[in-house]
Amino acid sequence: MKRGRHPDMHRAAALFKTVTEAFEAGDGRPIREMEIMLLEEVERWLARRSWSVADRPLERILAAKRGTKVSVVLPALNEEATVGAIVSVIRRELMSEAVPLVDELVVIDSGSTDRTAEVAAAAGARVVARDAILPRIPAVPGKGEVLWRSLMVTSGDVICFVDADLKDFSADFVSGIVGPLLTDADVAFVKAMYDRPLGDAPGQGGRVTELVARPLLNLHWPRLAGVVQPLGGEYAARRSLLERLPFPVGYGVELGLLVDALHTVGLDALAQVDVGVRKHRHQDGRALGRMAAAIYRTAQLRLSRGHLVRPQLTQFERGEDGFVPRTYAVDTEERPPMAEIEEYAERRDVA
Repeated sequence: MKRGRHPDMHRAAALFKTVTEAFEAGDGRPIREMEIMLLEEVERWLARRSWSVADRPLERILAAKRGTKVSVVLPALNEEATVGAIVSVIRRELMSEAVPLVDELVVIDSGSTDRTAEVAAAAGARVVARDAILPRIPAVPGKGEVLWRSLMVTSGDVICFVDADLKDFSADFVSGIVGPLLTDADVAFVKAMYDRPLGDAPGQGGRVTELVARPLLNLHWPRLAGVVQPLGGEYAARRSLLERLPFPVGYGVELGLLVDALHTVGLDALAQVDVGVRKHRHQDGRALGRMAAAIYRTAQLRLSRGHLVRPQLTQFERGEDGFVPRTYAVDTEERPPMAEIEEYAERRDVA
């Protein structure tokens, strides 16, 4: 493991080594060789493809950038309280004459009813309305829909996605995950990893990750067992990869892209970088339930491409006369790889 690697990665690698040794020792039952090989593969990946933001100083990243163009995209829906500060930090620290890391900063407004668009533009972002992109294809609600459409209105070779609800935002969230894509030609997709406090409790955020996404990945895609924040909204990838991937339109987009990237470019092309602490607005339990259902559906599609018996989720709220059911549709639609869209192909040909 390289000097400067975050100590948590040492512990994670040691944990996988311990589990591997336990499998090898066994308790008299037969052990499948494939299980051991997968654990060893994840251990090697943790040592080889997990870094700290400090491993790549800005000077090194800028020297490696050369002619590569970097776009940062913020999907935003009613985020006037936080989007301006995020844009301001990126503009000030990563788009200056001294530090020209980011070439393009775009906020995609997905129908905000507050001052999100106005605040973002005033802070220096280019703001594009979701519905103005690819008008031939009617837009549907969902974060993945916005990320998919962003490929049409950005021009970067590397695209970095950042959620617009982050508090106490640090430019490390961008430079940290863009860095490996500029310094290592073999890396194609980089996730941010971080601590996620829940209120005053450190490390208790990411409830859907721990209850849904991580079990799914460990059971069905064990090569991704070492990804610390599989559902995190901060990640960067090469356009040449993103344009080949389908995008779930809703909350399943992060898991879908991660799994499809694994199958498309392989584990060694994926990486993660520790950028510190992520503070953001937390959703209530019912919203998390809807998120979990969409993520499960995304996983189900990739496992079987089958049909849901009932693509809805019923939850309950206590009313004056007892519990009242509330039923929500589960996001089941996916957008095809952008490379298959006629307008996108025409735009790339002109460029």
